[in-house]
Amino acid sequence: MQPNFINRKEELDFLSGKWKESGPQMIVIYGRRRVGKTALIARFCNEKPHIFFLANKRGTKANAARLAESSAASFSDIKPAANDFDEVFRYIAKRAGKKRFAVVIDEFSYLIEQDSAIPSVFQLIADEILKETNIMLILCGSSISMMEEGALSYKSPLYGRRTGQWKVSPLHIRDAAKFFPGISTERFVELYSIAGNIPAYLIKLNRKKSPMENIKANILTKGEFLYDEGENVLRQELKEPDTYFDILRAMTKAGKPGEISSLAGIGANDLPKYVKTLHRLDLVEKYSMVTQKKPKKSMYAIKDNFIRFWFEFVWPNRSELEEGKSDYVLGIIREKFSQMVGKTFEGFCLSLIKESAVKLPFVPEQAGKEWGKFNGEPGKNTYEIDIVALNSKTGEILFGECKWKDKVDAAKSLAELKKKAEMVEWNKGKRKEHYCLFAKSFKRRIQEPGVLLFDLKDIGKCLKS
Repeated sequence: MQPNFINRKEELDFLSGKWKESGPQMIVIYGRRRVGKTALIARFCNEKPHIFFLANKRGTKANAARLAESSAASFSDIKPAANDFDEVFRYIAKRAGKKRFAVVIDEFSYLIEQDSAIPSVFQLIADEILKETNIMLILCGSSISMMEEGALSYKSPLYGRRTGQWKVSPLHIRDAAKFFPGISTERFVELYSIAGNIPAYLIKLNRKKSPMENIKANILTKGEFLYDEGENVLRQELKEPDTYFDILRAMTKAGKPGEISSLAGIGANDLPKYVKTLHRLDLVEKYSMVTQKKPKKSMYAIKDNFIRFWFEFVWPNRSELEEGKSDYVLGIIREKFSQMVGKTFEGFCLSLIKESAVKLPFVPEQAGKEWGKFNGEPGKNTYEIDIVALNSKTGEILFGECKWKDKVDAAKSLAELKKKAEMVEWNKGKRKEHYCLFAKSFKRRIQEPGVLLFDLKDIGKCLKS
């Protein structure tokens, strides 16, 4: 059995701290879909007096009636004659009395989407109904844009009423690894390349099955949760998602804005507005060379491993999958799988550094990628460094290379990495350089000052630290 709830200690400590404070609370919990918000709140509410209400898109009146029914059930009472939310909350406040009591409105963004007056309604509830109570009201939503505009922005009627907010992020890599106890580090990296660090995706994969068995059973099989997931994530958030599908598909092949625009068939000037929306949904990230304070050029990438996998392999082969040709599509995936994992491995190792899972000789202020051109033969005059971490105060910099291969020649890879490091101008001549290599395994380990080697055994220890 795989665990269904991992860590979230920081989030639980935040909620517990608010619970211990006296007086009314209005907490906003938000984050992208499937990230584990509902499980987090359910864990927090466990063994506490509470009402947990899941809103839907049927409108204010229907949802108020359902909340009234849920409230009556929580108090073992007869359903009150309440036609709107303020009447329901008057009932809850009366029945809860002075004791600490939690009321959770999950998918609060659905209410805002169907009725723009909802923030004003809950402003009245906060100002007039809950002010003398010990009720902790938790408003939770998956539509990041809707929650930010309707509950968090300066223009929202709820601005100034909330007593706390928390954006729930995807799991750290070490927490994601806890979903698969007992498996090898190599197998975990492969499964992580498919599911990323989103709990709802991780829990669908079976640690006892191979990556290909998991892909066929859970992603390529019509009717399974993950089969339509990439499409569902966008359709639930966007009214006209087709252009976004094209952009995400393009991002599986390219990172430069011009190349993405060309592959997606949209104007270069139109791309930023679409990317901005995808960024707000926490699906896409924009990154620049880590050594540049004012970068002139940026790249785009799909942030979520599963969404990237889905748009690389599922979306372009939907016709075949609908015809039941899953083995054909699995063949395509099998052929490209190692290459795909190798690309994900770069982000995996970078995350280990960002999350301080890897012990470095210094504490990085920032970490990312580096690329550029140098004087040389056209077509062969570019370089890319997988990992660059630096600290401007100490003048230290780390250059890293990631190779998803066995028996890597560490000496040769280090020499190549040092050549590329020479192209980086940051604090040149004054900086203290460190180097690290990540690989499945090495032919032989080299020992050299300022050089760190991490094979799968070392990475496994980092995941457990």
